[in-house]
Amino acid sequence: MALPFNSLLDVLWALDEETRLRIVALLQHGELSVTDLTEILGQSQPRISRHLKLLADAGVVDKHREGTWAFFDLVSTGPIGRLVGDVLATTDEHDSVLAADLDRLTIVRSRRTAAAHEYFAGIAARWDEERSLHASDDTVEAAIVEMLGAESYRSFLDIGTGTGRMLQLLGNRAARSVGLDSSHSMLAVARANLERAEVRGADLRQGDAYSPPFVNDSFDLIVIHQVLHFLDDPARAVREAARLLTPGGRLMIVDFAPHSLEFLRTDHAHVRLGFRSDTVEAWLDHAGLDVAGTRAVAPPPADGEAHPDTKGLTVSMWLAKDRRSVAVGEAPSMEGRS
Repeated sequence: MALPFNSLLDVLWALDEETRLRIVALLQHGELSVTDLTEILGQSQPRISRHLKLLADAGVVDKHREGTWAFFDLVSTGPIGRLVGDVLATTDEHDSVLAADLDRLTIVRSRRTAAAHEYFAGIAARWDEERSLHASDDTVEAAIVEMLGAESYRSFLDIGTGTGRMLQLLGNRAARSVGLDSSHSMLAVARANLERAEVRGADLRQGDAYSPPFVNDSFDLIVIHQVLHFLDDPARAVREAARLLTPGGRLMIVDFAPHSLEFLRTDHAHVRLGFRSDTVEAWLDHAGLDVAGTRAVAPPPADGEAHPDTKGLTVSMWLAKDRRSVAVGEAPSMEGRS
């Protein structure tokens, strides 16, 4: 697809200024806030905001809000993404100005990572207690990957992304991957984890599972991993996720089978103590999805026991598919992947 002449001029004009080109060079390493860019570039917030508005108006950057914060990332797909990529490919990575910007970016991210880890340290004990009750993360994640198969996707959404682990696990299969969470603090943790893992191109958005800020038919893979048991109305969250699926798209739900560990409700904010398989399957059916597969991962054996601890948590998985047919020529593609 070609870029209209006027749009081409807009993009080239937007890049034809030192600060804006420095901003674009920084954003190729991941999304940043106005505050981040102000600190890195040593310029005032109004000045940085004006430059970002010009870049956004030209279609070079995307903006999304996270509470009172605003984050910007580089458009990486389509003709504008290719044009900007070509411009960045011609820059000298050893240029003294750009190298100094990258050094300051490293400092800003290190400080942000430290703050995120401090927050997570405050809740880590609760997480570790819960995780000790079910199969290891490696076992659960291997089962997720096996159920999904080797298919790649245009777009992937992780609802309730938490620490961003599903984005790390599955994001490399998609041209576009997005993590949604209602907690700014957890998004900070996810952002730090993705930066440390050098995961590029993943967007993080603040939003509600009951009203995700995306249009219908936006994603061909959606994962809801260990989220539904925190919700008062999990069926509504499933319906909202189904609304976002493309025809033939797939939804994976990972949660707990029914259990009687009441302390998870009182100490860990669980609203629901697991879900019956027929209950989840009914939600999926009412949302217009067909169940393609289910799986249960048993808890590990208790210490000193030969059999799994009946008081542990079984991890249940449901994989469902949008029952609308896929139009000819609309198979998932990796085009546009950076």
